[in-house]
Amino acid sequence: MATTSSSAGEWKKRSVVSSFIMKADDDQRPRVALFRRSDKVSTYQHHLAPISGTIDPASDPSPLAAAWRELKEETTLTPTSLAFLRQGKPYTFTDASIRREWTVHPFLFRLKNPATDEQQIQIDWEHEGWEWHDPDRVIRDADAAEYKDFPGGVPRLAQSLRRVWFETDLGPAASKVLSVGLESLARDHDSGARQMAGAALLTLRRVIAEMDEPGKNGRVEEWWEKLRFGAWHLWKNGRESMGAAIMSALLAALASIEQAMQKTAEPGSLREVVLRKLDARIAARQEAAKRVSHAFAAYLEKTFPSKLASREPISVLTLSESSTIRQGLRDAAVESGFLLDLHVLESRPLYEGVSLAGSVAEDLIGSLSSPGAEHKITIYSDASAALAASGIDAVVLGADRIAASGAVSNKTGSLPAVLSAKRVCPGAKVIVLGESDKIAPPGRPEDHVVEDNDPTQISRAWTAEYNSPRVRGAAAAMQKSDSRPSSVKFEIRNVFFEWVPASLIDAYVTEAGEWTVQQIARHSEKLQAEQERFFGSL
Repeated sequence: MATTSSSAGEWKKRSVVSSFIMKADDDQRPRVALFRRSDKVSTYQHHLAPISGTIDPASDPSPLAAAWRELKEETTLTPTSLAFLRQGKPYTFTDASIRREWTVHPFLFRLKNPATDEQQIQIDWEHEGWEWHDPDRVIRDADAAEYKDFPGGVPRLAQSLRRVWFETDLGPAASKVLSVGLESLARDHDSGARQMAGAALLTLRRVIAEMDEPGKNGRVEEWWEKLRFGAWHLWKNGRESMGAAIMSALLAALASIEQAMQKTAEPGSLREVVLRKLDARIAARQEAAKRVSHAFAAYLEKTFPSKLASREPISVLTLSESSTIRQGLRDAAVESGFLLDLHVLESRPLYEGVSLAGSVAEDLIGSLSSPGAEHKITIYSDASAALAASGIDAVVLGADRIAASGAVSNKTGSLPAVLSAKRVCPGAKVIVLGESDKIAPPGRPEDHVVEDNDPTQISRAWTAEYNSPRVRGAAAAMQKSDSRPSSVKFEIRNVFFEWVPASLIDAYVTEAGEWTVQQIARHSEKLQAEQERFFGSL
């Protein structure tokens, strides 16, 4: 815990989590659990509060991890009965009465089965009781007191709650659109980063269409703040592993909306003007994707002119399904005239590589007019990356996130494919295709969200009838070890993304052509400035 000196003593600085637990009552109305702090705690005795606790930088890998730890310690609830819904934007405030500076990280959780899971709540010594409240009432009671604290609650309780419960501020229709959009993004494991960014923009458009007219009751700034909070939630609570592309698309949209709000001379209501600007931004993103594929074809023409002149196939290794790669390969073949010898890793556990191979095959059917000429597509298992890399001219990767350093986060299997190519074919080029909106603000790649997904996506293949009894028996033994005490703990890791360092990448192809690491770094810094401008004051 950091401290700072002052003339009247020491101010203590503390970062804490505030975890709200929600349920729907018998009439499907939302309710939030508030816990009354006991006389054994050091601050805010007998006040209502969410489940709170200090983040320990030495043992808590993230604020969310601290939230789960505190929930288990203070209520005994675990992911078995709780589902994580949203995080809220952290904020800082001071309480002069106890000489504290608090940095609060709000989170929202939901009881999976209220009828039974509510009975699992067992409070510890930090609380003397708990009760359900209407979340809208908590927020509005604080508003009625001119943004003072909720009666009987800890300081800023309502402020913490409204950062995860946007329903009160946005209203029923707009909040429903946002909630459904967030859930759709979180569950989407088929779309790439570009499609998910597009989905986030469409959700933002629908939210705006359902919000009150900006300027109603003369509160344009209030409307603008609510909209920016909605955009922040789409960035952080959609699919955060795809957050770079989503954030970039949202920042560009907010810049367009801000510009539209300043041009009051345009015809129509302010909301209509804003929606027109947003529609133009959505359309412009489609053009950017086409420019990436054209730039890729141009790069191949420049780098492999002899392949084009001799009609010798260009051999490309890739993996996973990427609409950008699919379009780029199509343009290379159809527009530039390359013959393709495509090596595709199957990309378990969802087999996106198989899907990509089929899509590219559809695009290339009928694309050749020369007798005897043909494209070739070969699918390899992920484990045979080195064999797939034999004799290739290039590895082509998509990008879900590009760090300021030039490191690229892409589907797991990308790094083994690149390392295999560098070993087997040292002259092969490693090419990254992606719009500039895949670039993230400055930060360490290791701070990026690690998405460890449902392990059954991997294990369900083991129980198929075509497997040997030995494999099926091993899968059954693992399941048993999870349901009873054992001296052996099995774990299945299903991590979707991994980093390829910039030192292994030869070219970055964007909608503006080839970019260097220096250009990526400059664009990253601009994004950070825009991020702070639109979200920093929330």
